Amino acid sequence: MSPAASGVATTILSGPGGEVAIGDEHPFRIIGERINPTGRKQLTEELKAMDMVTVQRDALAQVEAGAAVLDLNAGIPGFDEPAMLSAMVKTVHEVVDVPLCIDSSTPEALEAAVPLAQGKVLINSVTAEDHSLERLLPLVAKFGAAVIGMANDSEGISMDPQVRLAAARKIVERAADHGIGHEDVIIDPLTMPIGAAPDAATSMYETVKLLRSELRVNVSCGASNISFGMPDRRGIDSAFLTMSIVTGMNTAITNPLHIETRKAVLAADLLLGRDEYGANWITLHRAELAAAEAANAGGKANAGGESTS
Repeated sequence: MSPAASGVATTILSGPGGEVAIGDEHPFRIIGERINPTGRKQLTEELKAMDMVTVQRDALAQVEAGAAVLDLNAGIPGFDEPAMLSAMVKTVHEVVDVPLCIDSSTPEALEAAVPLAQGKVLINSVTAEDHSLERLLPLVAKFGAAVIGMANDSEGISMDPQVRLAAARKIVERAADHGIGHEDVIIDPLTMPIGAAPDAATSMYETVKLLRSELRVNVSCGASNISFGMPDRRGIDSAFLTMSIVTGMNTAITNPLHIETRKAVLAADLLLGRDEYGANWITLHRAELAAAEAANAGGKANAGGESTS
């Protein structure tokens, strides 16, 4: 379905390499989640020392694996987030040219890092809480950025799609007050763990439909939240992404290095007519075959070189 038919706007981001469009007429966009110290002890220690080796490695690997945008998060309690986030932006631009998603709710960090980004960034994120809207939306407008709005308010996260819609509506309306159009507001309906809330997925899918029909905004999420605490998380994540895309989600913060995720996204694009003649699906299939052949050839070469004594 085209944006003209659905009424959902197209969000345009840009980086040194050009624009990335998020919307119904475009492939699903993966926002690479890896450049984030949460739960990553080694990366945390490197960032404290302002060592950006892993940051650059993760940036390159994610873009090679299909990430259209990269999320950058430098939130380490007690450390200089503005300095670390600024260094991240500079070092990532040295190795890749995709748009950036600057992940911080700290105004000082955004003030320092966003001006260093080349192109139009996505700021992640604001909530429907008044203090968040009042502190962060002026910065989004100042920088000419797009923003992710989280569909929760001071009452917390509701499982009721209508309550989430109301929170999202508040964000969109407040953004408009600052001159930020609905095309530059991407709403995250908030993915809860399926192991803790049996209606986590169904509630989110219903919210996605409401967001699109009522507010005409694009929709994102943190995809891996759905499987937290469950076995075979990648299997759950891939099924969840496929169903989310069919429901109307256009982008998600997730890990493109997981082949299950990449295949789920590419298969959904193919089946929804966003991969003409299966070009992207076939490219991935050929790359997998080539990698398998190379690994097989390497294994035979190693076996042939072993001593028989």
